[in-house]
Amino acid sequence: MRPRPPETAPDAGPLVRAGHLPPRRAFGNVDRASSISPIHSAIRLDRRDLSGSPERMTIRLENVSVVSMGQSIISDVSLAVERGTMNVLLGPSLAGKTTLLRLLAGLDTPTSGRILVNDEDVTGKPVRQRSVAMVYQQFMNYPSLSVYENIASPLRVANVKNDEIERRVQAVARLLGLQSMLDRLPHQLSGGQQQRTAIARAIVKGAELVLLDEPLANLDYKLREELREELPSILKQSGAILVYATAEPLEALLLGGVTATLAKGRMVQCGPTAEVYAHPNHIESARVFSDPPLNEIDAEKQDGSLRLAGDLTVPAVGVAARLADGAYTLAFRGDMVTLGTPWPASVSLAGKVTVAEISGSETFVHVATALGTFVCVERGVSMRLPDQPVTLHVDAARMFVFDRAGQPVAARLAS
Repeated sequence: MRPRPPETAPDAGPLVRAGHLPPRRAFGNVDRASSISPIHSAIRLDRRDLSGSPERMTIRLENVSVVSMGQSIISDVSLAVERGTMNVLLGPSLAGKTTLLRLLAGLDTPTSGRILVNDEDVTGKPVRQRSVAMVYQQFMNYPSLSVYENIASPLRVANVKNDEIERRVQAVARLLGLQSMLDRLPHQLSGGQQQRTAIARAIVKGAELVLLDEPLANLDYKLREELREELPSILKQSGAILVYATAEPLEALLLGGVTATLAKGRMVQCGPTAEVYAHPNHIESARVFSDPPLNEIDAEKQDGSLRLAGDLTVPAVGVAARLADGAYTLAFRGDMVTLGTPWPASVSLAGKVTVAEISGSETFVHVATALGTFVCVERGVSMRLPDQPVTLHVDAARMFVFDRAGQPVAARLAS
């Protein structure tokens, strides 16, 4: 007979005891798989819908704000998430991602606004009374328990029968490739295997809501890539509502689904991930969804030309040619710039290389110009040397144009 794990709160894994969690966006529908996998079938047997039909569970935040010590942490955020969806919260540190996860989980209570589950107000309902599981970037496994017992721990706390525990643990272990590791202790696992164990524990309990707070941040590149590819399929098969917080634009693109961009506690934009990336509705959304950072130039359109800083004037081509006279911000990502052959419609600036950051598949080339330093993304290894003279060509057909209030004037054309 396998040993029982330490007592924990029934709904949130090993660290979710009262007062023991570390402090720390509308979403669309994704069709559920037409066939039910073994783990999906097992989990459906333990669904505990808070209200209404389990097939239509929706969680909504309505005009939610959080104020702490006079400082606004979350400001007037409204969002809805539904079962079977992959939802991504994208933003830098202090954007409010983790606070929103804690609100969804019931770990924190908003200063104002409401949290609804299938139209039932659950704003004050604690985490113990919600069907929720969280996965953090730390592995959060019991060090003295085997992989089997780590996965089984929420089921034992819920007094699930041993034969049902065996069935569920084996099913989720197959799903996450942990069958051969069930007798190992966490210290005998790689980082990726430990995180798989933490994810398995979140899935096995059959939680209606699975929250993932930058769960791959501590893994090496190869493991991150493997789990990024597998997670959408694994989590979709669980049938839960999925909310995934990340600071990495590339991760949001790889996960797909629906993305909400966050900045300084506000939700800036929300929609299908590719749409949000290609058509930001505000300069802040473009900044959040750009890595390397968004390049920006203040410009004034006048008589068919763009007047830039330092009395530099260039022809108004591409989207800029269609602008009315006035003041604008031209914004472009690193892949909209080339140091080689100009684009059919280019805004060109002379400069010198300051540094080339080589990642292997790409090189981020920083170029100092009279208007500031901009970043160009070149494929592969680019042997650019410091102080090398170059001409930076911006693809004027694809660049973003915003007014001085940050509102889009001409959006990037679809690639």
